[in-house]
Amino acid sequence: MSTSTDRNMIPYILTAIGSVFASVAVLWFYGYVHFAKEEDALLLADFTMLKSVPGEDIKLSLEPANQVAQCIDGVLVLLDTTQKGLSGVLVDKQKHAVRCAGQETPQQVK
Repeated sequence: MSTSTDRNMIPYILTAIGSVFASVAVLWFYGYVHFAKEEDALLLADFTMLKSVPGEDIKLSLEPANQVAQCIDGVLVLLDTTQKGLSGVLVDKQKHAVRCAGQETPQQVK
């Protein structure tokens, strides 16, 4: 009679590790997992808000930025035009999403 202590556990451990790697590979292949690279990140420090003051002119570059802002479900989303699929939501210090004026804000699903 053999007990569980007599069994060789190495094949079970290797099967579990292999299953995790295979699952991650399949999820990555179908686009459910994305391994972010450093160049994918848009840092908030790259953006500045210019406050308009009555009577003062704002000087801007004639070249447009590589990002385009779009309202999606009432939230301001930045889409990168140089890297396909890269986007981000504009938030404040408390991680509150910046809303779009005139857009209906999303309601919490109950």
